[in-house]
Amino acid sequence: MLTMRRLGAALGVEAMSLYRYVPGREDLLDGVVDTVVDELFADPDVLFEPKHGWQDYLQRLAHGVRRIALTHPALFPLVATRPPSAPWVRPPLRSLKWVESLLRALHTNGFSSVQAVVAYRAYTSFLLGHLLLEVAQRGVAINAIDDPDGSPTANPMDLVEFPLISELQPLLSLDETLTEFEESLESLLDRLQTMLETGAHHLPPVTADPQVDVDLPQTGI
Repeated sequence: MLTMRRLGAALGVEAMSLYRYVPGREDLLDGVVDTVVDELFADPDVLFEPKHGWQDYLQRLAHGVRRIALTHPALFPLVATRPPSAPWVRPPLRSLKWVESLLRALHTNGFSSVQAVVAYRAYTSFLLGHLLLEVAQRGVAINAIDDPDGSPTANPMDLVEFPLISELQPLLSLDETLTEFEESLESLLDRLQTMLETGAHHLPPVTADPQVDVDLPQTGI
């Protein structure tokens, strides 16, 4: 757990001297989260306004948040779990500036107020669930919400009693996270488009395409 004493020791100063800069540990953690989220403003591929339409805006923002998660995997669970400034501020978009930007991008592109809120909730849920899973797959303990020092490496698994898992391990170990992220994002954007076109106030259900044929990579097993 991150403490003012540990931080002071790491910086080579007395813990009490840190209180000149931050009131306490909770304020320090909030500052860390704000600093990480503010990296979106410096990302050249992320647009603060929907210059090329709402779908392009959401795609750019999603990939920007993903880059933050992968650049700071040990900190991303902190971004995801710190108490928000208001109950309706949903991680990982914890900045009121970005929440305002997202809602305005939708509102100015034809979404009603209700539709914009539905889209905001669905979009942030998608980002949070997918990116927490992705950083967890990279060895980050997502329950270590206030320890940005990292997490221990998992012990190797004994698969002797699990022959099918052992056989399929090469497939299970493939890193398809970027493809899965992009496909899930496209699916969400398509559902938002349908909601916009039909005037509905809820997302349409996810439907499977019977024409889709999934090709697994060849692994020799």
